[in-house]
Amino acid sequence: MASIAGSINIDLRLVRVLHTVIAERSVSRAALRLRSTQPVVSAQLRRLRALTGDPLLVRAGRGLVPTDAALQMLAPAQRLLDDAEALFSARQRTVAFAPARSEITVRLAASDYLDPLFLPELVARVQREAPGIRIEMQPLSGDFDVQARLAAGDADLVVGNWLRPPEELHLGRLMSDEIVCLVADEHPAVRQPRAWTAERYLDSEHIAPAAFHLGGRGVIDEQLQAQGLSRRIAVRAAHFSLIPMMVARTRLVLTTGRQFCQRFLGELPVQIVRCPVPLAPMAYYQLWHERTHRSTALKWLREQVRDVARELTPAAGRTRTR
Repeated sequence: MASIAGSINIDLRLVRVLHTVIAERSVSRAALRLRSTQPVVSAQLRRLRALTGDPLLVRAGRGLVPTDAALQMLAPAQRLLDDAEALFSARQRTVAFAPARSEITVRLAASDYLDPLFLPELVARVQREAPGIRIEMQPLSGDFDVQARLAAGDADLVVGNWLRPPEELHLGRLMSDEIVCLVADEHPAVRQPRAWTAERYLDSEHIAPAAFHLGGRGVIDEQLQAQGLSRRIAVRAAHFSLIPMMVARTRLVLTTGRQFCQRFLGELPVQIVRCPVPLAPMAYYQLWHERTHRSTALKWLREQVRDVARELTPAAGRTRTR
């Protein structure tokens, strides 16, 4: 018997015909079971005979009987059909995700620009709802290639702010936030708000986070550059959460979203003042790859990220800007 292993392009329907014809021992009955016609099944049987080098069914009196080779093919054909059904039904069905019973690891890359309470609240929620889930947090930095990391599986979800989010990724908008300045209580922008002009702002000494866009300058400087403007950055810090404490002890100016700044009022000797240069609001997103788009576990995680961001946004409030 010639081997069919070398013919790797065999249609799965042909395997089904092989199994049905051998099991029914009749082309006409096989055609009925396959919802086909006798001429079509006869043509497929001829193709199977050519592939296997065996007649498969032979005459015995007024009927047909399978050859020994055909009988040996019956069980492997059944297993192949069963495996194919299991494979494709698994791909098509939505697997229920039970957070409380899940024991997976998720890789989350995020900036802490949105709100200092965001990541702690997200971790607390996941621990409460899905204590078996392990979270590996990764910082965003200038050499973090969002698209490549997500495509390779090094990260499952990225949370941050972009003027133009990377293309070819799924995107969920979390919130937008007014851009303001955070300064120390004794800063001239607080004591003389009318003199806080665009010129004074640009000429001040600024503190800025290290950009986490690959080869980027940061969303504030990108917007300033688009207007033909630039500011004096005296300090660039990789630890964004420490910047408000640096602002409180200096005359440095931090330009970022109001929600982040709001958390430090009353805790540090700092004030929020308006940004005298018109800048578009900061837009925060969560990004993920097509690779994980249909994962029920990661869909659940994205829902937690969305809900935490929504719940924190009203809490920031809106205080009067000087």
